[in-house]
Amino acid sequence: MSVLDLFRLDGRIALVTGGNRGIGRSISEAFAEAGASVVLTSRDAGRAEQAAGEITSQTGARCLGLPLDVRNQASVEEVIARTREGLGGIHILVNNAGINIRQDILEVSDENWEAVLDTNLAGAMRCARAVSPHLKEQRWGRIINIGSILSTVAIAARIAYAASKHGILGLTRVMALDLAPHNVTVNALCPGVFKTEINRPILGDPEYLKEFLKKIPLGRMGDTPELKGAALFLASEASSYVTGSALYVDGGWTTQ
Repeated sequence: MSVLDLFRLDGRIALVTGGNRGIGRSISEAFAEAGASVVLTSRDAGRAEQAAGEITSQTGARCLGLPLDVRNQASVEEVIARTREGLGGIHILVNNAGINIRQDILEVSDENWEAVLDTNLAGAMRCARAVSPHLKEQRWGRIINIGSILSTVAIAARIAYAASKHGILGLTRVMALDLAPHNVTVNALCPGVFKTEINRPILGDPEYLKEFLKKIPLGRMGDTPELKGAALFLASEASSYVTGSALYVDGGWTTQ
């Protein structure tokens, strides 16, 4: 087997939450390009279906776009069932769905705190809990939880988001221990500052952006396709002996 074959996903079925745009869209594209069938989700059914159709046109892969609210257990279970029925199984889960409400400790309301934690952290747990019995049964699986540089460092006025992403690392490590006996690996992919919808406030403030870039040794924000290789590594046989780890793709931010 060639080393490049280790990165192929032929015959694999992947579910990417929040896969219709930004980081999730690039990961969905990467998996499709590597031979996987992909289910990508959005809270907006139309956006999910459109993105799935576009990726199918680009790659020839089988893709489905389904509506999903990760805060709702019934919605999660329905998507898992439809994935297995529509594509024949499930092998890879990427917990990417997330929100960010920028507030500091003096501003944050219970409502906003709960919305961020329920989406980013509890949502990842719900999806993993729903898919794990199927991965266990087939004795092969990959779960990738999308963390952040804020899984490790801090930025002012990100109180709920940072708490949720720090929690992702703990979730990842415990899940890795729980599922290792069943040949299922669990890892976190932790992006830095990328050009995505969630970072539009940064992009729209030139002075703030200038200060932000000073923290990045490579001196620029990331483009979402730059996450494709890291995501593919964690989803494929190339990472078969990697579990409970966090892979940072951040332009060097967390080296400081």
